[in-house]
Amino acid sequence: MAAVAYDEATALLVVDVQNDFTHPDGSLSVADAEAVLPAVNEQVAAAVAAGAPVIYTQDWHPPRTPHFVTDGGPWPVHCVAGTWGARLHDDLVVAGPSVHKGTGGEDGYSGFSMRDTTTDEARSTGLHELLRERDVSRVVIVGLALDYCVKETALDAVRLGYEDVVVPRTTTAPVEVEPGDGARAEAALVAAGVTVV
Repeated sequence: MAAVAYDEATALLVVDVQNDFTHPDGSLSVADAEAVLPAVNEQVAAAVAAGAPVIYTQDWHPPRTPHFVTDGGPWPVHCVAGTWGARLHDDLVVAGPSVHKGTGGEDGYSGFSMRDTTTDEARSTGLHELLRERDVSRVVIVGLALDYCVKETALDAVRLGYEDVVVPRTTTAPVEVEPGDGARAEAALVAAGVTVV
């Protein structure tokens, strides 16, 4: 993998490396998710060594939400606030604060924004404001899953005007609800100006 350069203006965003997505026993376990953990931890170590901010995101859903299949949504119940499934994976190196998303039952695909499933209204998770406070102008995005939360976080970062948005490909894995979703996500990222290395 090409080296990713970190400095105080380049933040590492670690997206949703939670038990329900990462652990084989998770309710929405992503294939090969645990295999990307060493690569994610390498990026955390590199960022910390360079004095770069490291910020984590976590789905943090209520027990009932239109996001879940039990209430008419597309996904199995996952990452319910305070449960084992919502916790960051034990093997993940944690070196910074965590931003919670989907807290009010919204769809929380992007680390930057949540969208109300009935009104389609979007609101900030607070991540953008946190990065602005730290004068961050570039972001490196790792974690899960490539074709959903990593993709949406990266696309939002582009829309919000970050100078460089980088996704190291070995640090993420796709859900692949449909075969080829991972490749399509990667193509969409590249088309939007995201650097996939």
